[in-house]
This record gives sequence, C-alpha cells and structure tokens, in this order.
Amino acid sequence: MSLRTDSKLPLFAAVLALTAACSGPESEHPHAETAVATAPVSGLDYHSFANTDDYRTTHIDLDFTVDFERRVLLGEARLHLERLNDTNRPLILDTRGLTIESVRAGQGDRLEDAPFSIGETSEDLGAPLTIEMPAHATEVVIRYETSPEALALQWLAPEQTAGKRHPFLYTQAQSIHARSFIPLQDTPGVRITYDATVRTPPELRAVMSADNDPEAQLDGEFSFSMPQPIPPYLVALAVGDVEFTAMGERTGVYAEKEILDAAAAEFADTEAMLETTEETFGPYRWDRYDLLILPPAFPIGGMEHPRLSFITPTVIAGDKSLVALIAHELAHSWSGNLVTNASWRDLWLNEGFTTYLTNRIMQAVFGDERYYMDMALGYAELIDELPDLDDHDEALAVDLRDRDADDVFTSIAYEKGSLFLYELELAVGREAFDRFLVEYFNEFAFRSISTEEFLDYVERTLVADHAESVSMERVRQWVFEPGIPEGAPVPRSEAFADIEPVRHEWLSGRIAAEDIDTSKWTYHHWKRFLDGMPKQLRRDKLEDLDQAFRLTAAQNNEIAFSWLRIAIRNGYEPAFGRLEEFLKTIGRTKFIGVLYEDMMEAGMDEMALRIFEEAKPTYHPLAAKEIAAKLRGN
Repeated sequence: MSLRTDSKLPLFAAVLALTAACSGPESEHPHAETAVATAPVSGLDYHSFANTDDYRTTHIDLDFTVDFERRVLLGEARLHLERLNDTNRPLILDTRGLTIESVRAGQGDRLEDAPFSIGETSEDLGAPLTIEMPAHATEVVIRYETSPEALALQWLAPEQTAGKRHPFLYTQAQSIHARSFIPLQDTPGVRITYDATVRTPPELRAVMSADNDPEAQLDGEFSFSMPQPIPPYLVALAVGDVEFTAMGERTGVYAEKEILDAAAAEFADTEAMLETTEETFGPYRWDRYDLLILPPAFPIGGMEHPRLSFITPTVIAGDKSLVALIAHELAHSWSGNLVTNASWRDLWLNEGFTTYLTNRIMQAVFGDERYYMDMALGYAELIDELPDLDDHDEALAVDLRDRDADDVFTSIAYEKGSLFLYELELAVGREAFDRFLVEYFNEFAFRSISTEEFLDYVERTLVADHAESVSMERVRQWVFEPGIPEGAPVPRSEAFADIEPVRHEWLSGRIAAEDIDTSKWTYHHWKRFLDGMPKQLRRDKLEDLDQAFRLTAAQNNEIAFSWLRIAIRNGYEPAFGRLEEFLKTIGRTKFIGVLYEDMMEAGMDEMALRIFEEAKPTYHPLAAKEIAAKLRGN
C-alpha cells in the first residue's frame, strides 16, 4: 500500500486488554498473557485471536455468491490445516460481523458437524470463532454470510461508477479486515494458497488476486487459483463492468471501458518497470502483473495484491506524473508480498523496503532527476510529519499492543524505513547493497519475518561483510530509537534549486505570478512550490496565482489538493465550488480526510458537515468512519 501517495486509514484495531476480556476466558486467547509483557514478543500478532501455535492454515477453498441487492457475500470457506501438536485444542479463527450458518470438520469427504461458538465482539478486532475439532481433523468447512456493513467490502451503486449502468464491488482487507468477509487466521504471520469460485450477475466480471483470465466468458461464474502462498490480507475480490487491455507480455489493465484507454496510456511503462526491477532485484515470481483501476471511491492510492494491484483513478493525470504509485505497488511484489512482515509492528519491512525500491525503479525508468525529486519530496513528508508523532511512534519497530493496528501506517514505516536502507546503500556501495537485497529476497521468499529476524540476517551478512562501514549499534539505532539518527543522509534535488528563490521573489512582490516560468515544471515542482507556501496569504496573492495558473481548475489531483488546502486556510471562496466537487467525487482518504480536517480548523464547520452528509454514501465505510471522527473532534 502506498503512503507516499496515501495515508493509510486508521482502522480501529487492537486493544489487547479489551480483547482478552471480550473473548471469554483467558485460556481462549493465546496472547492474553502478553498484555502485561515489558516488551512486544517478536513475531507475535497482537491483532489476531487465532491460535496459530496449534493450527496453521495452508490452503483455503472459497465459494462466493455476490448479492448486490442485499450487499452481502454468501460464502463457503474450506480451510486446510496443519496440526502443530497433539493436544486437539479448539480451532480459533478471526471473524468480524459474519453470520455463521454451519461448521463441519474432518478430512476430505469425511466431515461431521462441529460445535462452534462466537465470542464477544471487540470493536477493534471483531470476534473469535471457536470450533471444537474432531480428533485428527485437518479440514474445516464454514458456511456463512457477510454483513452489509463489512469493513472490507465496498458496494457501489451504478451512479458511483464511470459507466453509471452497473453496480461495483471491491474488497480492501489490509490490515485486519479479511476477517469481515472470510473466517480465517487473519494474521500476516500465516501464508495461504487459495482457490475460489465466484458467482456474479451475468453481465459483470469478477477478478481476484489470482490467475485472472481476461477471456473468461461473462456467464455468471468465475474460477480462480492462487498457487503461491500469500498472507490473508492479500486475498482480494472485485466485481464490476470492467474490460481488459494488455500493456505488455506480462502486464495489462482492467478498468471500466470509459477510462480503459486513458489508464493503459498512463501506465504504459509498467512492463518496463517490471523488467527493470527483475534485472536488479531478482525474478518476478507471480507470473503476471496486472492493474485494476477502481472507481474514485477507492479510499487509498493503491493496494499491492499479487498479480492484480488495485489502483485509484486519481493518479491518471495524463502526463505520467503520478506513476510512482504503480512502481510502489509493483515493488511490493518483492517486499511485502514475497517477504512479508510477520506482524503489523514489523510493517516497515514491507513499506520501508518498498519505498526504497520504488525510488530505484523510478530512477531506472525515468532517470536521475526524477529519482532525486521523488526522494526529496519523500524526505520532506517525513520531516513534516515528525512533529506530530510521539517519540515511541518514531521507531521503525513500533509497539502496537493495546493500539490500533494501523497506527503504524505513518511516514516512519515508509520514508524513515527507506532512508535507513539508503544509508546502508551509501555505506557499502550500491553494487554490494543490491547483492544483499537479492540474497535477502531469496532467503526469505514466501515467508513472513519479524524485525528481529531481519536484524539477525543483517548481522550475519551485511555487517559481517562490511564491518568497517556498518555496525549493529547504528542499525539498532535506526530501528528502535525515535527520530532520524544524527548524520543520516538528506536527499536533495538540484531540480528544486530555483523553487525557493522564485517563491520568495513572488511573495516579496518583486515578480508577479505570470512572470514565473513554469514551462518545464512537473508535478514535483508544483508540489514543492505550493507546499512551501506560508500558512497565510493575502487575497490578492491568491488571485494572482489562480489567474496565472488556473489552479482552481487543476486536473492533477495532487496539485489540486495542495491548492485547495491553501484556499481553505485563507478563506479563498472562488475555490470553494471546486472544493465541494472534489470532496463529492473522490473517496481517497489521503485527500478528503485532510481537507475536512483543514475545514474544521478554519472554522468552516457548517460547510464541512453539510458536504460530508451529502457525500458519505459514496465513501468507503472505513473512510466515512475516520472522517466522522475528525468532524466530531475525536
């Protein structure tokens, strides 16, 4: 998932003390005793009820019937289990809002009804499903129905799509929301393969994070297989009126036909990105890499499902200026999907590595100037966010006990993690560091690892080979201590050298906006120029900018976002119509959450509340919940 282009939704997870109380007797929750530990247990997932020390899911057979009218999935999940001991303890799975119709357990065709119970519901974690297992049973079949309010599912009415003719469904399971549409061990520490049958209205196409067939007939039934083991949060489904066009031998794009051509043109470099990444960091192990362009209600920039990344249409700018998001989601095919964080405390192993790889991909495909601009903007985001974080949230390995799982989705995991790897690259040289990365991806391929496992590997390899330039003391400082270590590299871009002087000249009145030569500016220059403006600007200065550059009408959503923030802070009414349109047509939380917050801070409470009530039905349920909390002042 991309944070540099998206803030991850704060998704209401893990109050461990509460969950221990809500899930029945302490013995029913394998992690109950860890609530009082002095330090987090390495690799332990504090956001799952699952007793993964007793059972491990290896494969799931899924059967979904999509009911758009009721906004539910009718599901059957057959879990194939590895028994890890002979105790025959009950199997505990994660659920949220599921109606369980029946549970059978056994082996193959020899299944019998299994007693089950659902524990008390935690607002953060859902509820544990406890199943009494027959002796030697290695399979469980659960028939169930999702809730219309399932947090992983967004049901879109036809008018919320580009075509306006058919409804649309998509899932968003990261971090702990797979449990709202599948009863399973919802932890990244478990990896599964899966097969699925999906039944849909006959005019619609289903796609999954699996082996999609773009030639499959629209006959109301689709079959999928994912042969490589993935963490549960990467199981993904979408159903809608989408078509496919190839972009390369292994890449293509699914989208509504109204935006298909524009998407294919915008992301035409995806195949080159894939080839470049393979050349440097080792083979792509997921067979294909396709994109699904979702309707604007999609709450994040992109989600890195293997074989099929889900992408917001807000990055279709017409000039490829925002395609770093594609590079980011592609890079997850190595860091995140191939080598996965064992728990959400270890997210930086996913996102820090991915942000570093993103920059390298952009450099290889688009050149050094783009590389250094991306690096500089990312560093600026990190520096900007640091004052808003508590010290304990500035460490790469964040203690998430008693906390929302998604508290970890900040620029620390992404940009500080990337900066740490950049320092290692500078210390040992790019050639040596690239060898280390290739060996790392090979060593831990299709595994989930903890921060401590990574540190042990670094000590055995990089530090052992480069003791003169890399020390474990410095590595541990980066990982466990707050802030940015003294002496850390500061990414700079020569392409930005004129931005500050030009902005100063304009602010001082020595030049007018029309005198600024923006003919060679990219999105990056505009971002640097606008985001560096003082909080307060006179009305005449705002009018000067708007008249010269038509910023209120900007079609690049990143530029429009930066301009609308300036307009809100300064009460610039000519932009308020565009502001309302923006909030009603885009569901990307990075944008709308911040704009609503800015409006409340600027005293525009009445306008913010009115727009939110009108737009709320178009937002993803998690986005709506987050924004509602902001508007309440929580």
